[in-house]
Amino acid sequence: METSMHHSVDPYDALPPVPAFTLHSDDIADGRTLGVAQRSAIFGRPGEDRSPHLRWSGYPVGAMSFAVTCYDPDAVTVSGFWHWVVHDIPASVNELPAGAGNIDGKALPAGAKTLTNDAGRRGFLGAAPSPGEAPHRYMFVVHALDVPTLDDVPTTASPAWLGFRLVAHGLGRARLTPVFGIPA
Repeated sequence: METSMHHSVDPYDALPPVPAFTLHSDDIADGRTLGVAQRSAIFGRPGEDRSPHLRWSGYPVGAMSFAVTCYDPDAVTVSGFWHWVVHDIPASVNELPAGAGNIDGKALPAGAKTLTNDAGRRGFLGAAPSPGEAPHRYMFVVHALDVPTLDDVPTTASPAWLGFRLVAHGLGRARLTPVFGIPA
């Protein structure tokens, strides 16, 4: 069975357009291979499941809060794979340290809420594609929002439900998309 695929669809292209702003990281970069820290050890391979450092700037005036997501649209499922989903990050915050996505949540700012990712864990899960698949894209996105909190998103909500609210309240998006694949 052929497992390499060409990945060209960008799921964010299907959403209503919003202004872009800038996302920087000490750990990841567009098109660069993820380091061991941002890979997962879930299947016994080297990995640390540590969320990357993220810093954003140039976001729209009027941003009242932020959300951070990490999504793999290339996972071999019909729905992709959500690796990390955090919302209600206060507008006074424009940086998360490496490891902010730890399950204990201690490095997140006060008030931030983490939803369960697609592995059923409340925290960041690193990259873990199957050997032989084309490198996957890991879309780290900071969403600037027009409300201070998303009170209508319970902590039991799915990442897809949060996605509806991010579109409804979105003022802008900043993105970095590193990649990772394991040779066959």
